[in-house]
Amino acid sequence: MPRAPAPAPRSGPAAAPAGLSPRAVGITAAIVTLVVWTAFIVVARGSAARTLSAFDLAFVRICAASAILLPWGWAIVRGLRRSAPKAGALFGLSPLPLRLTLLLGLLGGVAYAVLAYCGFFFAPAVHASVLLPGSLPLWTALMAVLLLHDRITPARATGLVLIVAGDLLVGGASLLHAFDGGAVWKGDLLFMSAAFCWGCYGVLARRHGLDAVHATIAITACAFFTYVPVYLLLVGAGALTSHLSAAPWGEIGFQMLFQGVGSVVVSGISFTRMIQYFGPVRSTMITAVVPGSSALAAVFFLGEPLYWNLIAGLLLVTAGILFGVFGTPAARKPAPITCPDPAA
Repeated sequence: MPRAPAPAPRSGPAAAPAGLSPRAVGITAAIVTLVVWTAFIVVARGSAARTLSAFDLAFVRICAASAILLPWGWAIVRGLRRSAPKAGALFGLSPLPLRLTLLLGLLGGVAYAVLAYCGFFFAPAVHASVLLPGSLPLWTALMAVLLLHDRITPARATGLVLIVAGDLLVGGASLLHAFDGGAVWKGDLLFMSAAFCWGCYGVLARRHGLDAVHATIAITACAFFTYVPVYLLLVGAGALTSHLSAAPWGEIGFQMLFQGVGSVVVSGISFTRMIQYFGPVRSTMITAVVPGSSALAAVFFLGEPLYWNLIAGLLLVTAGILFGVFGTPAARKPAPITCPDPAA
């Protein structure tokens, strides 16, 4: 079995911008992260009623993020090659080795985006609020047991049980109507699958001790060289319908700014800053408000109903996340910083 590639050098904690204290930077980063993660769910669901398809949204997201991250990756690889001439992959745009770039990129860059966006065309944002960020700790914990040999403590097990119960309250109801012609269950399964892909990405990034910026650039580079040509080929062959030509320029520009720059670049940097100040445990506690905040935002901005099972599911999932965090023993060594997607 081939040995795993050596992890990329980790970046030290970034200095606070001039005039701002580390505390101010940490709090600002936390607020930005929560706003982007919450807005992603509402915006993505609202976009399903607009012109672009799920595959168009993934294309716009990847292209916009690539415009910023690929030149950044080229500069990083150029610096790495001064001491390691063979560093990097994909024409010197990914700081990680090719095999790791493809593995992480197909999971966290391509599969996650396609599955999540497709889910919003079947299920409401309130379902995504529970099943996207809510089921992520479940998949992450299970994959960590398999790949990292982590131990599930009784407290964490209790938290996972609460998460599963909350997911069943939300997704189980839609599954019961699967044979009645309903399509919401498809979106629920897509959300769960997207969370699974991101959970795998996060565990693999932790396993290899990857730098947050390097990992984010790598998955974007992989998505650009895999998804974009396949998308263009299928559209050119008539096998996939693109609505880009019919969409207003304002809609395309907004999606590029939010989905690509905001969801991928801004939230990645802000989450890293938040981790640097608050630490991984306190940061997880902070992001536990996302299921509730995004559900309430969906009710307020999209007019979605909030039924009793959705409320109960939100409470159980949030309680499960907090229960697992409070019951997690302090790590002996700081966990590597990874850069999750705002939909997580």
